[in-house]
Amino acid sequence: MRNLLLSLLLPGLAFAAPFVAIRDGESLTYKVSFAVFSHAGDIEISGAHAKEISDRIAVTVDTRSRGFVRGLYEFDNKAVADIELSSGRLLRVIESGADPKRPIDSEFSIDYAKRTASFTDRVRTERSSQLILPEGGDPIDLISALVQTRDWNLKPGEKRDLVVQFGRDFYPISIQAEGYEEVRTPLGKYRALVLVPKMEKNPKGLFKRGGEVKVWIAQDGSRLPVKMQLKLNFGAATLLLSKYQPPKD
Repeated sequence: MRNLLLSLLLPGLAFAAPFVAIRDGESLTYKVSFAVFSHAGDIEISGAHAKEISDRIAVTVDTRSRGFVRGLYEFDNKAVADIELSSGRLLRVIESGADPKRPIDSEFSIDYAKRTASFTDRVRTERSSQLILPEGGDPIDLISALVQTRDWNLKPGEKRDLVVQFGRDFYPISIQAEGYEEVRTPLGKYRALVLVPKMEKNPKGLFKRGGEVKVWIAQDGSRLPVKMQLKLNFGAATLLLSKYQPPKD
């Protein structure tokens, strides 16, 4: 679940676009099921304006295992993405927490002037690395990218390309609209558009290993991402929207 984390700027644009994926005071809480466990954990995605810098928002993804699963696998993770509101640029991602094997303490930061990024892992220092920003637009973390799709108004058969930051690497992907499905969540029943991120050229990471990510966008006035799913070769994690807090404004 940890890697199902964090935000979005569309590539190919000649100008900066304001960040609107998650607003100040807004939060979305998802009930997570995994394999045979109907409530293995909870994930909360929230936004809060920075107090010290008016042109910044912090997007936080808080993940916790719960119940019987927590007795087997006590997992706590918090990832915070700092994003420039006026340009939509991802500036930094700080991740902290712990799982049964080791603590989690890492930072991913981007220098747009130099077109470079650095990943620092303070626990497994051998994983720290320097990267060159890829072509195709400024990157954004995956979760915010998925949430941002609610404003795209894609139709089945349409797609958009972007670059996402995922863990310690960049992924050029296409988010494709596949069709409509009915989704039942703790908040009710929705007619939703199914969107699927795909890495069509030189797949790597979970895309190379046959993994798949999906997001379902409600087609009512809320346009909420009511469901997400991550499929891996050892099982699938499904996120259903269980609580929603609208933004302050």
